[in-house]
Amino acid sequence: MASSIYSLVYYSRNYIASDETTFAANVDQILAKSRLNNQRDEITGALLFNAGCFAQVLEGPLDTVEAAFERIQQDERHGDVSLLALNPIEHRSFPNWAMGFIGTSKIHAERFADIGSSSGFDPSRLTGDEINSLLRELAIEEEAA
Repeated sequence: MASSIYSLVYYSRNYIASDETTFAANVDQILAKSRLNNQRDEITGALLFNAGCFAQVLEGPLDTVEAAFERIQQDERHGDVSLLALNPIEHRSFPNWAMGFIGTSKIHAERFADIGSSSGFDPSRLTGDEINSLLRELAIEEEAA
């Protein structure tokens, strides 16, 4: 039986203004809009920000995941958007997250930085599976906290 749920993993460069207030306001806006859209479109996932890049996993029906990715590619706050993986999946990794944001805690930021160090802080050298596993692990920690 073919899966009707897909996982899409991408990374992008942060094109949001560098001052902390503007950045925080933009991230809050991205999350609020994403959560509304994702609930409507039956998409789950998680977003991680660190070192000037976003890494995100989107899970849901293929057409809605592709539409969400298209919106992200057209969003001026994201630059150099790169698709790392688009695969059918049997089970969601983030079933309880319309859009979890990971990276607000220092521990999470440091763990992502460690992985970033091993790839030279170049997210294009991380695989979709590596980003998915990292986000899933951090989401489990976040839910347990």
